[in-house]
Amino acid sequence: MISKEGFSFSFDEKACEKCGGKCCTGESGNIFVSKEELKILRQYLGLDEQEFALKFLKKVGFKMSFKEVKFEDGYACIFFDQVKRNCKIYEYRPSQCRTFPFWKYYKNHKEELEKECIGICYL
Repeated sequence: MISKEGFSFSFDEKACEKCGGKCCTGESGNIFVSKEELKILRQYLGLDEQEFALKFLKKVGFKMSFKEVKFEDGYACIFFDQVKRNCKIYEYRPSQCRTFPFWKYYKNHKEELEKECIGICYL
């Protein structure tokens, strides 16, 4: 179980194995990624900057976000494996994904979090 100060819940990361990727799928959204995270991921995938950007990124204001693809009744992150229903780049996922479900937003939106994540346990 993972806990974080200031949050009224903990997270069982083993639940991810049974979840099917709820945090990676659903409504359209942005998966922001830093320049350093992009560099590490590009190196892992063996792609140059331009090829990687064309294939996987979209610009949102002054930030870069992973693209999405149509999936079931909504969307999925471009790095979501639709067959295995998990993240293809789990070890290289950006901090936005690494910090889920401990987002400030969920402090005041617990019902939404419960729908999004089966690994939540209240303290």
